Amino acid sequence: MTSSAAPDPAALSPRLPSPVQELADDRFARRGLRLLLKRDDLIHPELIGNKWRKLAPNLRAAAGRTIITFGGAYSNHLRATAAAGRLLGLRTVGVVRGEELADRPLNPSLARCAADGMRLHFVDRSTYRSKTDPRTLAGILRAAGAEDAYVVPEGGSNTEAVRGCQALGEELRGHADVVALACGTGGTLAGLAAGLAPGQRALGIPVLRGGFLTTDVQALQERAFGARRGTWSLDDRFHFGGYARTGPELDAFAEDFEQRHGVPVERLYVAKALYGLVTLADEGAFPHGTTVAAVVTGRPFP
Repeated sequence: MTSSAAPDPAALSPRLPSPVQELADDRFARRGLRLLLKRDDLIHPELIGNKWRKLAPNLRAAAGRTIITFGGAYSNHLRATAAAGRLLGLRTVGVVRGEELADRPLNPSLARCAADGMRLHFVDRSTYRSKTDPRTLAGILRAAGAEDAYVVPEGGSNTEAVRGCQALGEELRGHADVVALACGTGGTLAGLAAGLAPGQRALGIPVLRGGFLTTDVQALQERAFGARRGTWSLDDRFHFGGYARTGPELDAFAEDFEQRHGVPVERLYVAKALYGLVTLADEGAFPHGTTVAAVVTGRPFP
């Protein structure tokens, strides 16, 4: 798949701004709270939610070059990048964590990437952990035959992505007092917080263990805007053991939410953010009269 000119993601007709939906949920109403959903899952059928917001500016910056990016075996980001490549006629390479996976049948997520034309390159976990080191990255690019490719980091979180996600905050001005979302690499939170109006605050619910995101989000904002921007915080209590981990309690919560509201709930990110908000509401974390918005950053796969 090649392109003679830099493709414009706007040709894919994204639904922007994405809809804001109010839900009647007694767990919030009895505390005097309103609950809104920012339906970023409806932006585009294949480039979903924050993946659109983060990828679109990087696709423009790539200017038609091959795109190489990184992710685990179940990475939403890899799938979105592969879909973008197919839709826009761009070559894509996915660097996958876990050299041992190269000799196994592809799981459904990686199979979708391959079907969309992404060339998969598997690396050992030690090398993957060091992928941001310039020498290690250069070695990965050589081994993948992609030395001239445009590099998008794991999760898509770079300066271009953060600036792209600023529009999410701008679209929510005047709608909510608190805007919450699940966080992986922190790029969406960094942009969202910068786009909100004074008096609004952003709340990130990390889906990984470790408590490292505060530093990462601040660094992303400093690179994108020159300083920390907006009012934002993180609550690390709702990762359910780490990335790609859920469990019966979270599954039951997500199923109940779907039945209550008819909204499909993606388990690895969105369910954790919604669970966190319900818990915080029950704890009395939000003053009476607060409007809370949850960003629906994705939807279940497949």
